[in-house]
Amino acid sequence: MSDRGSKQLFSIQLLQVADAILVWVGFALAAAVRGPVRNILGMSDLGESGFEGMTWVVYIVVPLTPLVLERFGHYDHFLSKRWSQRFSGLFRGILIVVFIVGIVVVFGKMTDTRRLILGSGILFSFALLWVRDQATTKVIKARAAYGGFRERVVLAGAVTETATFLEELEHGVSETWKIVAHFDLSKRAVRELDEIIKNESVQRVIFLSQHTEFERVARAVEVCEVQGVEAWIGASFLQTQVARPSFDSIGGLPMLVFRSTPELSWQLFAKKLVDVVGALAIVGISFPLWIVAMVGIRLASPGAPSIFTQQRSGLYGKPFWIYKFRTMVPNAEKLLADVKEEHGNEVDGPAFKLQSDPRIFGFGNFLRKYSIDELPQMINVLKGEMSLVGPRPLPLHEIDAIVNSAHRRRLSMKPGVTCLWQISGRSDITDFDEWVKLDVEYIDRWSLWEDFRILIKTVPAVLFSKGAR
Repeated sequence: MSDRGSKQLFSIQLLQVADAILVWVGFALAAAVRGPVRNILGMSDLGESGFEGMTWVVYIVVPLTPLVLERFGHYDHFLSKRWSQRFSGLFRGILIVVFIVGIVVVFGKMTDTRRLILGSGILFSFALLWVRDQATTKVIKARAAYGGFRERVVLAGAVTETATFLEELEHGVSETWKIVAHFDLSKRAVRELDEIIKNESVQRVIFLSQHTEFERVARAVEVCEVQGVEAWIGASFLQTQVARPSFDSIGGLPMLVFRSTPELSWQLFAKKLVDVVGALAIVGISFPLWIVAMVGIRLASPGAPSIFTQQRSGLYGKPFWIYKFRTMVPNAEKLLADVKEEHGNEVDGPAFKLQSDPRIFGFGNFLRKYSIDELPQMINVLKGEMSLVGPRPLPLHEIDAIVNSAHRRRLSMKPGVTCLWQISGRSDITDFDEWVKLDVEYIDRWSLWEDFRILIKTVPAVLFSKGAR
């Protein structure tokens, strides 16, 4: 490892050690102020002092916090990140720590005082870590402004390309750079770049050579690799609106990947876990409703099974059989064309919705009003065909009727039992474009926390039958 690499590694390790110390200080502060806080909350004094009975928990949380923050990339290129990006990484990392501490609280026998110290300790730690982050960033950028700590950078590209690059950079990103050379790879020999790297103690070369032969770029990257210098290649030759670039490999071959859907991560794994646990819990809690629904359907509309099955379009358009409690007359599918001709369609687009659909029988209206008809979809969730949250699956004939290819992007995530448009008015939304817009918005900003938010908002939407048809 080069001296520069050792110093960079040491700097990150130094920040992690500092953060671990700050977490310890946060818990020490929590222990120190527990008395006044306990009095304010009206809690009894159990005669406990300091970390009595919970030292082992603190010993876990203190080293765990910087490790979790590192996992979330909190220390990676933090000088080039906006404050909101740094805050988001810190907040998500602390949430994971909170989750782990929550498990300890639930399964560990802890007094109210110890729980108070844990909770307030995490809050104090978060505040101290954020202050440290802000202070570190400001100090280093201030030093960089006066010539210290600046990263020595070469911009390799045509004059117009490098100028455009610097103009489009977010404010503050290049404050810690010292650009030692502008190198036009299309006009100058690669060996000249080798000399510049040696003579100028270059730390990073940023290639913006969009119109340069890739073979020349590859040779230049090799020059950087030999000297242990970072080589960053601009991907502006591929302009995307929503797809996010990342690197992966196939059979050992490096690949540049553009994804417009969430990348595989612990959050997607957690989403699957929440789906299974949530579906099992819903089935267990709602089982009496299943009995009522099946008996009610057989009495109100005999002649067909209580469970309705239909092929719907799943992930990437793969068909699957969806399960619902039947709310329409037995020959509803055959009557669809006549209903459309007589009553029209209240949705502007390929999807079909009708507020007073004559095919729905009385008890079926009740099931739809409170979304009881959707309960059998828990079977689809347990089979892995659906998720608790995701774009609603459409019948195959409605998918085939989609003209705008951009609308098919809603198929790039596993369909769900509830979604963003359902909590935004459910069937009150009659514009298919608006429907798709909400689905795409969900896909673009997806996170596990967004799923929790939608699930929580679904409860009142169902209980008060908001927009149900």
